[in-house]
Amino acid sequence: QLQLVESGGGLVQPGGSLRLSCAASGFTLDYYAIGWFRQAPGKQRELVAVTTRGGVTNYADSVEGRFTISRDNTKTTVYLQMNSLKPEDTSVYYCNAVAYGMNYWGKGTLVTVSS
Repeated sequence: QLQLVESGGGLVQPGGSLRLSCAASGFTLDYYAIGWFRQAPGKQRELVAVTTRGGVTNYADSVEGRFTISRDNTKTTVYLQMNSLKPEDTSVYYCNAVAYGMNYWGKGTLVTVSS
């Protein structure tokens, strides 16, 4: 079964860090563009960071300089390193893989930034 599974969410204090993982099962991610999205209660899902097949990365203005998206060498996992977290970063974070008409979503991992 082809699926994406996010992990690494949790409760963190403002200013803290978390690293989210997006693990692919049943396929590799090297031919896919991977995006991290987030959705807070009552808000629309928004794109946070993206990495293309060629390794080009792009970030939402709200996370630029604080978040970093990266791929691991096994080609099955993509990470989102989140530093200097703010309460407004509280959301469910989802990863998305797109290529050749295929589109996969994970079920999300909850990040809560609170003191």
